[in-house]
Amino acid sequence: MFVNGVNARCKITRRWSGRSIFSNTELIRCWIMGEIGKSMKRTFALILAALAAAALFGGLVYAVLVAAHVSEPAATTVYGLTPRRLWATTVAVLALVGVVIGGLALRRSAGRIGTGNGRMRAIVALVTGLIAVVNGGLNLAIAKGGPGTGNGVVGGAAALVLGLIAMALGGLALARSRRSRSTD
Repeated sequence: MFVNGVNARCKITRRWSGRSIFSNTELIRCWIMGEIGKSMKRTFALILAALAAAALFGGLVYAVLVAAHVSEPAATTVYGLTPRRLWATTVAVLALVGVVIGGLALRRSAGRIGTGNGRMRAIVALVTGLIAVVNGGLNLAIAKGGPGTGNGVVGGAAALVLGLIAMALGGLALARSRRSRSTD
């Protein structure tokens, strides 16, 4: 029996004990029919997308290290925080902030949700991304060795990749805000 396009038997009612009155086979049938578990499928898709993005980010960082000829690890590892590692980490955090601000600016320019200026966020994302790209590239250019030497090459490569992403997001948001402004 279907009520408003949903099988009435698949609606879960709970007893005082908090347990479902359905058998496992009924729950599986309802889940396969798509009436239960839509949020679980969405969560699984988001987790899978996050893992794919992390793998892509790691591959891009490695590609930057190979392109800068600093992908070979050091024979002796330097432990602790060195000035170049601090520099690279600071710039990578700045780039990550730029990516977040660029994402918020892109969301703002697309949907007009909330208050604030999406155009200003886009410009901030562009500037932070540019700062991160320049500093990450400079860190890689002056590095004398690969990961483990204390030169901060992994942080520099991450800053370079995240800075490019922040610049792309900021540029897209700025273009959208200009386009929406011209149509108003």
